[in-house]
Amino acid sequence: MALTGPPAAIPGREDPPDRRPAPPPSGDATEPQATPSPLRERPAGHVPAVGRTRFPAVFAILAISPLMRLAALRYAVPPGLPSRAGCDACDAPVGLTRPWPALGPAARCGRCRARVGPPPATVELAVLAAAVLLTFAGPPGGALPALIWWLGWTIPAILVDLAVHRLPDRLTLPAAAGTWLLLGVAALDADPGHWLRAVLGGTGLALFFASTAVLLGRRGFGLGDAKLALSVGALLGWYGWPVLLFGLVLTFGLSALVSLGLLATRRANWNTHLPFGPFLLLGTTAALLLAT
Repeated sequence: MALTGPPAAIPGREDPPDRRPAPPPSGDATEPQATPSPLRERPAGHVPAVGRTRFPAVFAILAISPLMRLAALRYAVPPGLPSRAGCDACDAPVGLTRPWPALGPAARCGRCRARVGPPPATVELAVLAAAVLLTFAGPPGGALPALIWWLGWTIPAILVDLAVHRLPDRLTLPAAAGTWLLLGVAALDADPGHWLRAVLGGTGLALFFASTAVLLGRRGFGLGDAKLALSVGALLGWYGWPVLLFGLVLTFGLSALVSLGLLATRRANWNTHLPFGPFLLLGTTAALLLAT
């Protein structure tokens, strides 16, 4: 193979410019400068991963609001009486086969238009508030399904407690069983000590409430409160003993403030028995939102 050098200059034509890079000046070591990478812009309609996982749960909660209203309607009866099956005024049956308008926000019997179950829009507003809180400020981690399950059973139980001062076992026990089970599933991807602490917290709080019911009678907590405490203590204990203590402080603080307000306005006296379930719901939810 013949070796060739640079092309010879042609008379009358300028030489092509030398396109080889110039060597750096001697003694000056130059480092390649990193070109700034352009910022990645989020595409329009981008939803964070947390939002994508919570929005279906929120829609599920909103979809089961008729079931919550049906549960509150059935079990809001004094102790010893059978569950309510329909309208008290005309005995029209109310169920999933004929839900409207009795199980809707209007809460009216489809036959006689009398009010049925909890006051109009109360269930829907409670469910909507829970959905908004879970979407924007709900606790992170695998315990979120347990909290959603707990709210689905506890909201109708609280409405029953406000109506007839009782917490039915058919609502509090499934709430506790499902909460413990879902927290156990969440512990598979977390520290198992979380679930052990949840079990100890739920058991200890329930025993405390039950002991006051046995020792103090009507002056203590009810057995329904003790059964609700099984799930309350588990949810709060999952996040640590300080969260459990914080939730109890909020619960008793809210109860004391409401009691003082009722006494000051003479709407209650020292012998008035207030349902404690609503304070457990509010105190637990506030503690989880503030502490996590």
